[in-house]
Amino acid sequence: MKWLSIFGAIAMLAVAGCGGSSNNSSSSTSSGGSTASSSGGGGGGGQQLTLAADASQLKFDKSTLSAKAGKVTITMTNPSGLQHDVAIKGGVNAKGNIVGQGGKSVVTATLKPGKYTFYCSVDGHEAAGMNGELDVN
Repeated sequence: MKWLSIFGAIAMLAVAGCGGSSNNSSSSTSSGGSTASSSGGGGGGGQQLTLAADASQLKFDKSTLSAKAGKVTITMTNPSGLQHDVAIKGGVNAKGNIVGQGGKSVVTATLKPGKYTFYCSVDGHEAAGMNGELDVN
C-alpha cells in the first residue's frame, strides 16, 4: 500500500507540473501528420479570432466561432488559475501552448470550409465542457 501512495503522489506532481512554464509566450505548436500549420503570434494575413478561458469554470467564454476558409488564428487568453490551451481538431490537429494565468495560447491552421472543434487539450478539460464549434465557410 505504501508503494501505491508514493506512486500516486509522484503521478500527481507530474500532472501538476505539466506545462508549468509561466511565460506568456504567443507561440503555438502542431502535432505532426496533419494539414495544419502553426506559427508564432500571428501576422501575415488570415483571420484572427479571440476567446478566453472562464476564470472559474472549465469552459470558454464562447461556444461558437466562425471564420472564412484559409489561414485562421485563434488567440485564447487565460484569466484562470488553472492551465489551459486552445487547440483545433476535425481534419486538422493543431495545438497552442499550455499557459498559466495571464498567458495567451495561440493556434494557427489553414482550414477548408467545414465544421471543426476548438477545445482545451489539457487532460479532462475538453470532456468537462471546455470546447466549442468553429464554422469555416
